Order: sequence, then structure tokens, then C-alpha cells
Amino acid sequence: MTRLILALNVKDDREALKLLEQIGNQVDLYKIGIDLWTRTGPRLIEEFVAYGANVFLDLKFADIPSVVANAVEAATELGVSMLTVHTMAGAGALYAATKAARVAAEQMGKVKPVILGVTVLTSLDRQGLAQVTGCSQEVENRVLSLAELAQSMGCDGVVASPLEIKPIKKRCGQKFVVVTPGIRLATENLPGDDQMRVMTPNQAAVAGADYIVVGRPIYAAPDPVAVLREVKAQLGG
Repeated sequence: MTRLILALNVKDDREALKLLEQIGNQVDLYKIGIDLWTRTGPRLIEEFVAYGANVFLDLKFADIPSVVANAVEAATELGVSMLTVHTMAGAGALYAATKAARVAAEQMGKVKPVILGVTVLTSLDRQGLAQVTGCSQEVENRVLSLAELAQSMGCDGVVASPLEIKPIKKRCGQKFVVVTPGIRLATENLPGDDQMRVMTPNQAAVAGADYIVVGRPIYAAPDPVAVLREVKAQLGG
């Protein structure tokens, strides 16, 4: 069963907490990214965790291994259920993250957060990827190589577009978690959309996504709960 993550790309903690009050535990995780984190810091995570909600901290840690390890340890102490490290930080940082999460969780008697390696952002197509890497290659090939790196360093899974779900599962196995942003409802038309590689909730579920991330289609809707029901219906639950 594909599970649902609500991305809280909202302006401030008041909007985030309003959504928490409206939706509660009708989603599997709430994603707090760099935009909301920069405004609220760890305080908002503590409020969500105290409520009993599962938090996906999506800060895409990318630094030297010791700094990444310290950041992951702090996130584990906060009680997040899932977090991201950018695979482009390299093998050392990925390994440091997985080790820090395991050790910190054991010391505190907590469940270890799911560690995800971020592969290629869904805002990038082949041309955008070439601009970043300096070489031309298929996006899927780069995603697969980064997924294999993340798996070899102990990550539980990766973040990748829905277009790469099946290839990742084929290469890394069905138990390797794939979290997919770039989810769009078939009937919507979002101005200024910066996602390039997208699918509907149903398409992503059929492809084998473990989790889908949905943001604006839910939180910007006049009735977020109604849209949430529609998304869950597409997921089959």
C-alpha cells in the first residue's frame, strides 16, 4: 500500500498547525522542508511530535561526514520519523548519516528514522542535469547510480521522481524504499509549477511507490480534507 506524505510548504507555523488540526493523522507523515524549517526551526517539529504526528524532515543534509552525522543525531533526538541526506554529499556523508541515526536511536531507546538519499530533483530534466554535472546522460541512469550508492552506504531508500520508481525497485529490490514527489492530480492546473517529472497518485501507486509526497494540491485547496480523500482514493485506500 502506497502511503501519503503531506508537504508543508506553507508560510509559517500557524498555517502548518492549522493543517495539523484539520487533518490530524489522516496522512502518514508531514514533510517539513527547508522553507518552513528556516522560519520555524525545531520548535515546530516538537509540536508535531508531541501531537503524535510522524514528521519527515527534508533538509537534504549535504556537508562533510562529521557535520552530517551531527545533524542526523540532532534530528533523531527531535523524534523525526524520516529524514533526507543528499547523495551528492558522497559515500562518506551517507554512511555517517546511517550510522549516526542508528547509534542515536539505540542510545535514546527510540525507533531509528528512515534515512533517504536524495537523487535527482524532480525540477531537473536531462538538460538541467547536464548543466549541474557537466556531462550529458539520461536522468534515469544518474538516479540509478545514486540509488545504488545510497543503498550500499546503508540508506533505507531514496527520494526520486515517479518515473524512476520501477527501475529503482528492479535494481535495488522491492524492500528499498522509494519516496516520490512530483505528484499531480490529473484535473489540476498549477501556475508556475516547477516540477518536470510527474505522475498522478494512482500512476505512482501502480508503479510501486512506497510513499508519495503531495503539497499544494492539498494545502492550497479550499477544502484540504476533500482533496486528501481524493488522493487516498487514487491510492486505493
